[in-house]
Amino acid sequence: MAGGGDKVPARSSKGEVDAFLDQIARMPAVKAADGRGRLIFALDATASREPTWDRACHLQAEMFQEAAAVGGLDIQLAFYRGFGEFRVFPWINESRELLRRMTAVSCLGGHTQIAKVLRHAIAETRKARVNALVFVGDATEEEVDGLAQLAGQLGMLGVPAFMFHEGHDPAAGRAFQQIARLTNGAYCRFDSSSAQVLRDLLSAVAVYAAGGRKALEDFGRRRGGAALQLTHQVRGG
Repeated sequence: MAGGGDKVPARSSKGEVDAFLDQIARMPAVKAADGRGRLIFALDATASREPTWDRACHLQAEMFQEAAAVGGLDIQLAFYRGFGEFRVFPWINESRELLRRMTAVSCLGGHTQIAKVLRHAIAETRKARVNALVFVGDATEEEVDGLAQLAGQLGMLGVPAFMFHEGHDPAAGRAFQQIARLTNGAYCRFDSSSAQVLRDLLSAVAVYAAGGRKALEDFGRRRGGAALQLTHQVRGG
C-alpha cells in the first residue's frame, strides 16, 4: 500500500540515476561456485502497484532476457500481497517462465512485508551464495530500525540490495536508501515516465551479476543510455 507524506520531485533526476550507476560500478562482481550468478527478484504486489503491474512484468522479464544472453544467471521470484501472503518460486533460468509466473500474479491490498523479503534473502544465502537482491516496491509500513537490522545482516553476508522505488512516497524512499546503504547496494526511484531507464538499470544489474564487467561493457555498447553510463563508470572504477 502506498503512503502519504512530504512531497518529493515528480520524477527520477539525472543525479539519482548517476548515483545509482556509481554505486553499481564500485561493486565487485562475485560469481557462484559453479560459475552462475544467482539473483533474488522480490516484488511488492499490494494494491497500490496494480496500475503499473503489467507493464512492470514485461520490463522485468526483459532484464532476465538480457542476463540469459550472457548465459549465467539463475533468478528466484518472490512477492508479497494481501493479508500476510509471501510466496517464493523455485530458481529458474528461463525468461519465458519468469514472465509466465509474474503475469499470473494479481495485486491484492495489504501491508508491506519487506522484512520477510530480507529474512528470506538471508536464509537463502546461508544455503548457497546469492549475488544480489533486487526489490521493486512503492511503500513501506514497517518499523525502519527492524528493517535496518536485517539489512545489516544481509550486508554482512555480502549480498547487495538494489532497491527500485516506484512513485513518490518519502518514507519509503528513506527506508529503501537505508537498506541499500547497509547492504552496500544501490537505490533508484522511478515513475511512469522513466520506464526506459528502469528497464536499462534492471538489465544492467542482471548482466553485471551474471557476467561481470566484460558482459556489462558489451551490454552497454548495445543498449546505450543508462547502461552505457554504467559501463563508463565501471571502466574508471
